Amino acid sequence: MKWIPIAAITLALGFGSGYWLAARQLGPKPPATTAGCEPLFYRHPMNPSITSKTPTKDEMGMDYVPVYPLGCPGAAEAAGPPGTVVIDPTVVQTIGVRTAGVVRRDFSHPIHTVGRVSYDEDLLARLHPKTEGWVEKLYVSKTGQFVARDAMLLSLYSPQLVASEQEYLLALKSLRILKDSPFADIRRGARELVRSSRERLELLDVPEHQIHELEQTGRIMKSLHIHSPFDGYVVNVGVREGQYVTPQTELYLIADLSKVWVYADIYEYELPWVRVGNPAEITLTAVPGRVFKGKVVYVYPYADPKTRTVKVRLEFANPDLTLKPELFANATIHTRPKPGVLAIPSEAVVRTGLKDHVFVAKGEGRFEPRIVQLGVPASGWVEVLAGLSEGEEVVVSGQFLIDSESSLREAMRKFGAVGHGHD
Repeated sequence: MKWIPIAAITLALGFGSGYWLAARQLGPKPPATTAGCEPLFYRHPMNPSITSKTPTKDEMGMDYVPVYPLGCPGAAEAAGPPGTVVIDPTVVQTIGVRTAGVVRRDFSHPIHTVGRVSYDEDLLARLHPKTEGWVEKLYVSKTGQFVARDAMLLSLYSPQLVASEQEYLLALKSLRILKDSPFADIRRGARELVRSSRERLELLDVPEHQIHELEQTGRIMKSLHIHSPFDGYVVNVGVREGQYVTPQTELYLIADLSKVWVYADIYEYELPWVRVGNPAEITLTAVPGRVFKGKVVYVYPYADPKTRTVKVRLEFANPDLTLKPELFANATIHTRPKPGVLAIPSEAVVRTGLKDHVFVAKGEGRFEPRIVQLGVPASGWVEVLAGLSEGEEVVVSGQFLIDSESSLREAMRKFGAVGHGHD
């Protein structure tokens, strides 16, 4: 296994060569003249925390770099804001530094996501009886069945209904007898009794036609009719004939599908773009080639703790019932464009977690770090709220090498200002 030592030696040589090359390219050069200036100390060529009072070499044989006081020729290349880097133009080309201008451009950011078709909750009806009783007859017994507005769904026998009808008939009879009474209080009491007994029937959801029939015939009807509140489709039938029901029993769930909702999820960084009223489109695998147009009607005020996404609700007309609840859809939300936004390419930003900064190219190999305040991203660009001016040039490639050297320079500037901690 003689190849193992050889591979190790080759790896060490490669590492050392790269180390020497990096120090030679990006490390600060000694000044052409140091007349009148003495070095404060000497620092490790790759680690500014290691210093020496006297010239020495590192473990790879590289000379320690002299650090001069500010104002000396050796400190000239660090002039400018803390962290400013000066790199030989030839080296700039070698390490592939590219720049781009700070420009104004129109921002737009269509959001593409997936959604789920659902019922419009405002067009759902859950029917419960207002009294206890027994189901006598089911006129609609199948889910998926269409029912028109006021269509009879079932009849319900209720002892409470029978008692309330009897009370109403007695009130009507008393009113006929006492309507000509010479005493105003008696006439008023008779009218009040009719009104309250009729209201009791209405509170039990007795249909108007049954109350009218009761008034005309004077015959007790033992069955209460339940009607559909609107045109729609039966989503669920909760009872069968002969079943005993209470107000807690859901008799029917009916949905009007002429309008549907679509729930879609968007990411945190897309939130600034979304507003109620934004136009939206969806396409369905079940309906190839067709685009449905709707709008954003609600942005939910909380995020999903697992996916870190926020749900938005889209609304679509559905006159031909093509959009069926629980189908999946590909959704696009068209956001409002932002004209004339000051922007830079997204790759120019160096994110450290505490702040965002870029490197501004000042010419002749000088690069100045600049903290920036950023806005919304869009299609490879990001809005600049503060820190840059139109026409400036920022580094978009090779900035991480420059950032490393900038951190090194700033650390050395602090060492020079403090002037202590030498070996």
